[in-house]
Amino acid sequence: MTARSFASSPQFYARLGGALYLAIILFGAFAEGFVTSKLVVGGDAVATARHILASPALWRLGVAGNVLLVLFAVPLLWIEYLLLRPVSKSLVLLAVLLNVVSLSVEAVSKVFMLLVLPILSNPEYASAFGPHQLPVLANLALRTHDISFNIALIFFGLTCLVNGYLIRKSGYFPRVLGTLLQVAGLGYLVACFAALFAPALAAILLPGVLVLPLVGESAFCLWLLLKGVDKAQWHEQVNAPAPRAVAAG
Repeated sequence: MTARSFASSPQFYARLGGALYLAIILFGAFAEGFVTSKLVVGGDAVATARHILASPALWRLGVAGNVLLVLFAVPLLWIEYLLLRPVSKSLVLLAVLLNVVSLSVEAVSKVFMLLVLPILSNPEYASAFGPHQLPVLANLALRTHDISFNIALIFFGLTCLVNGYLIRKSGYFPRVLGTLLQVAGLGYLVACFAALFAPALAAILLPGVLVLPLVGESAFCLWLLLKGVDKAQWHEQVNAPAPRAVAAG
């Protein structure tokens, strides 16, 4: 995908971005919303271990969904960059930088999820640590995943703030989409900072505050998939002359 081919066919790539975004949302809903909520028992490492060992195939599917959504997010990042670059090259690069940091931390967080089942099922771990310690070790891996995932989502929340601003200023996307995405970013920031530094507040806010990211991201995803860009405004923005630098003196 080149910038030239993208400029001539923005609708195709916008819809491809929407399809990728939808896949990410569905993988995340399955992995976190279904598998994790079904198998992980908060505050009870032994019960969590028992559930995971009773449904290893389901756990593997959930982990696979977590890994796939990170992989799908990479081409989506590139499409978003090309979609929003005509608005501001400097701000879109800031969004890319924040998103790259987010995806890097998130990719590392999935390593800890990949460790959970081997810790619980490998006989070598049982002989080294004893069967009673294995649920604690697995729970530590899960807790480490949660912490690093929250850090990743802080950077993603900042990405949503920048991308939302660019969408609002673009002219070829509805301004309300940008506003909704910025509200989604604020939702991520509030939820993740609370989870990391104010657990009592997080217990009150979660999961309700995550409705904001769900609405904002789903709206942008569906608009890309069903509507794409306003082609007339897109070509006007792409073909607009670059502002001239004013000479000093």
